[in-house]
Amino acid sequence: MIELEPVAGDPLQLRRAYGCFPSGVTAVCALDAAGVPVGIAASSFTSVSVDPALVSVCVQQSSTTWPRLRELPRLGVSVLGEEQNAAAQRLASKQGDRFAELDWDATDDGGVLVGGAVAWLDCSIHAEVPAGDHMIVLLAIHALRAEPDRAPLVFHGSRFRQLAAI
Repeated sequence: MIELEPVAGDPLQLRRAYGCFPSGVTAVCALDAAGVPVGIAASSFTSVSVDPALVSVCVQQSSTTWPRLRELPRLGVSVLGEEQNAAAQRLASKQGDRFAELDWDATDDGGVLVGGAVAWLDCSIHAEVPAGDHMIVLLAIHALRAEPDRAPLVFHGSRFRQLAAI
């Protein structure tokens, strides 16, 4: 029989379990009113619906960047490629210029897309749902480009990794 531990509210216990599930790494970015890029790294990205075209990301309630992004009309979502570990770390950083030395481009509507990604989505916020210490953000997809033959960057066990073919 598999013996389970009761959930005791220990964040390390939960992170250890959550870390067993690999996820892709995305950049959610846009230009602010002054034309300056603003963005975050998000590994809690998932497809939600084909009709209508929706994806979701989860953002910490304590984020100081999300309030800036949520006010913008369009958000660019870039699914980072396997060689973009440094870009993911830079976008996840709480200090410095997240876009320094980062190849990016802006859509006509202000979404920011990271160069070298394996997929890009031009999105707007469809809905936000409070969920504990995070906000689930549903994003409507307006346009996209995908390069499915290229490998994505993966977050697993609290670190960035690459996929290996078997």
